[in-house]
This record gives sequence, structure tokens and C-alpha cells, in this order.
Amino acid sequence: MIIRDLAGMAEFRQAEALQYAVWGADDMADPADLMMVIQAEGGLAAGAFDGGTLVGYVFAFPTRTPHIQHSHRLAVLERARGTGLGAALKWYQRDWCLARDITPVRWTYDPLRAANARLNIGVLGAQVTTYYPDYYGAMEGINKGTPSDRLLADWHLNAPAVVARASGQRPTPDGLRIVIPKDFADLMVSDPERAANDRLRLRDALTQKLGTGHMIIGFDPVACAYILAKVI
Repeated sequence: MIIRDLAGMAEFRQAEALQYAVWGADDMADPADLMMVIQAEGGLAAGAFDGGTLVGYVFAFPTRTPHIQHSHRLAVLERARGTGLGAALKWYQRDWCLARDITPVRWTYDPLRAANARLNIGVLGAQVTTYYPDYYGAMEGINKGTPSDRLLADWHLNAPAVVARASGQRPTPDGLRIVIPKDFADLMVSDPERAANDRLRLRDALTQKLGTGHMIIGFDPVACAYILAKVI
């Protein structure tokens, strides 16, 4: 498995096709030509290749604030999940950013997707202070049928928690815990009413806590719970 920057329109088209494979044919993918131009203007478009096949990729772009990057997409094909490839792509992104004096990276993700919470907070050491209700409005693909609530993950690349995780440590800090479903995607199919209630329950709990000075500082994979602490 090799991780490197994408090169040439054929690879950008592979990245476009990979998005449909991951998020569904009805989801709006970032087009190949747009990713190519953003890379040329200082963005990151990198992929994980198994032989000549793209099996995962990360796409990010500059923001209006110098030295802050917005990470827009991270995707891994189903056959390559559970191998640590998502984390490997993010650590590649960290190295890429640090080489260019970019230290904060931010992105949004669905707070009810436990796998993403485990990666973003537990493995990478990102923190959260912002909750966006129904951020994108109605969506298609795997997000169809649920409000597009998102957390804004702040990844400070030189923060002690991130440096520790980059060296392989995964501490579970102490704090207030808020439990989420272990598999929200299955829940949306098997019990849509409960899934809708979980969305609203978590929205209420997190907006209340984040609005009163708390921060998400960790994720407990055993309890499947966010860990929050009061910002000092």
C-alpha cells in the first residue's frame, strides 16, 4: 500500500469514482477537474494505492485564514476498512501540512457515526467545540433520511494530544460521557424512529454542553461515548 499525492486526471477520476462507491450513486461527488485545480492552487489531494488501484483518499483545501486547512473528504473503500488506512491517510495529511507550516486542520463529520468519532477524536486527537444542526440540509446516498447534523473537528497538529497519538499512544481522558449508538447506519434501517430520537437527543445534549463551555476531548470506544470537559 502506497500513500502519495494524486497525479494526472486519470487518478483524479478514480477519486471521483471512489466517492460514489463509498457514499452512494445519489451523493454529489467532488468532480475530478475541481480536485485537480484545487491541488494546483495549494490544496491536498492524496490517495492510497493498492497496486494501481485507488482504495482510499483524502482531499483538503486552503481557507480564508492563512495556515488553516479545511479537510473536506476522507474515504476508504469497504474492502480496505478496518486496516487503519483512514488513520494512515490522516497522518499523511499531518506530515504534508507540517511541511508547509499549516498547523490547524478542521473538518466536519456526523456526530452519530461512531467509526468517524473513534477515528477523529480517539485516534487522531481532534477536539470539538462547535455543533452545526442540519448543516448541509437534506442529503442523498448514505446520509438520506436523517438531518445532516455535523460537528466541527479542530485538529491542532502540534498539540500534545495529537503528538502523543502520532507516536501510537491512545489515552482515554476522564470527563463527562455522552453515549451514541454503535451503528447508526443500521439503526436508520432497523428502527428509524429510534434513530430520529437519537439524533435529537444527541443534538440537545451536545449543543447544551458545548454552549456552556465544554469541549469534546476524547472518545471511549468501549462505551461508544464522547468524553467532554469544561474549557478552562
